[in-house]
Amino acid sequence: MSTTTIRIDAELKARVAAAAQRSGKTSHAFIIDAISQTVEQAERADEFHRMAAERWDATVRSGASISWDEMRSYLVSRARGDNPPKPKPRKLAR
Repeated sequence: MSTTTIRIDAELKARVAAAAQRSGKTSHAFIIDAISQTVEQAERADEFHRMAAERWDATVRSGASISWDEMRSYLVSRARGDNPPKPKPRKLAR
């Protein structure tokens, strides 16, 4: 395991120590958990944006989409237990 030094002001250091104590952890463990959670959140956001871009590209390539109003009505009907016809895709306006 490698070592990294961080510099934090006294107020933040005291807040970290208090929060760590409340959670039953050492300050070190608390900081490691905070870093780990932040990295995981950033990785999930990156994956979300990658997937969104991929899906948008596929939509643009196909040229077909369904308006939100139509899709929402369809989904609400399905949630009620109805069996509505699927909305028809339309060409994207470019």
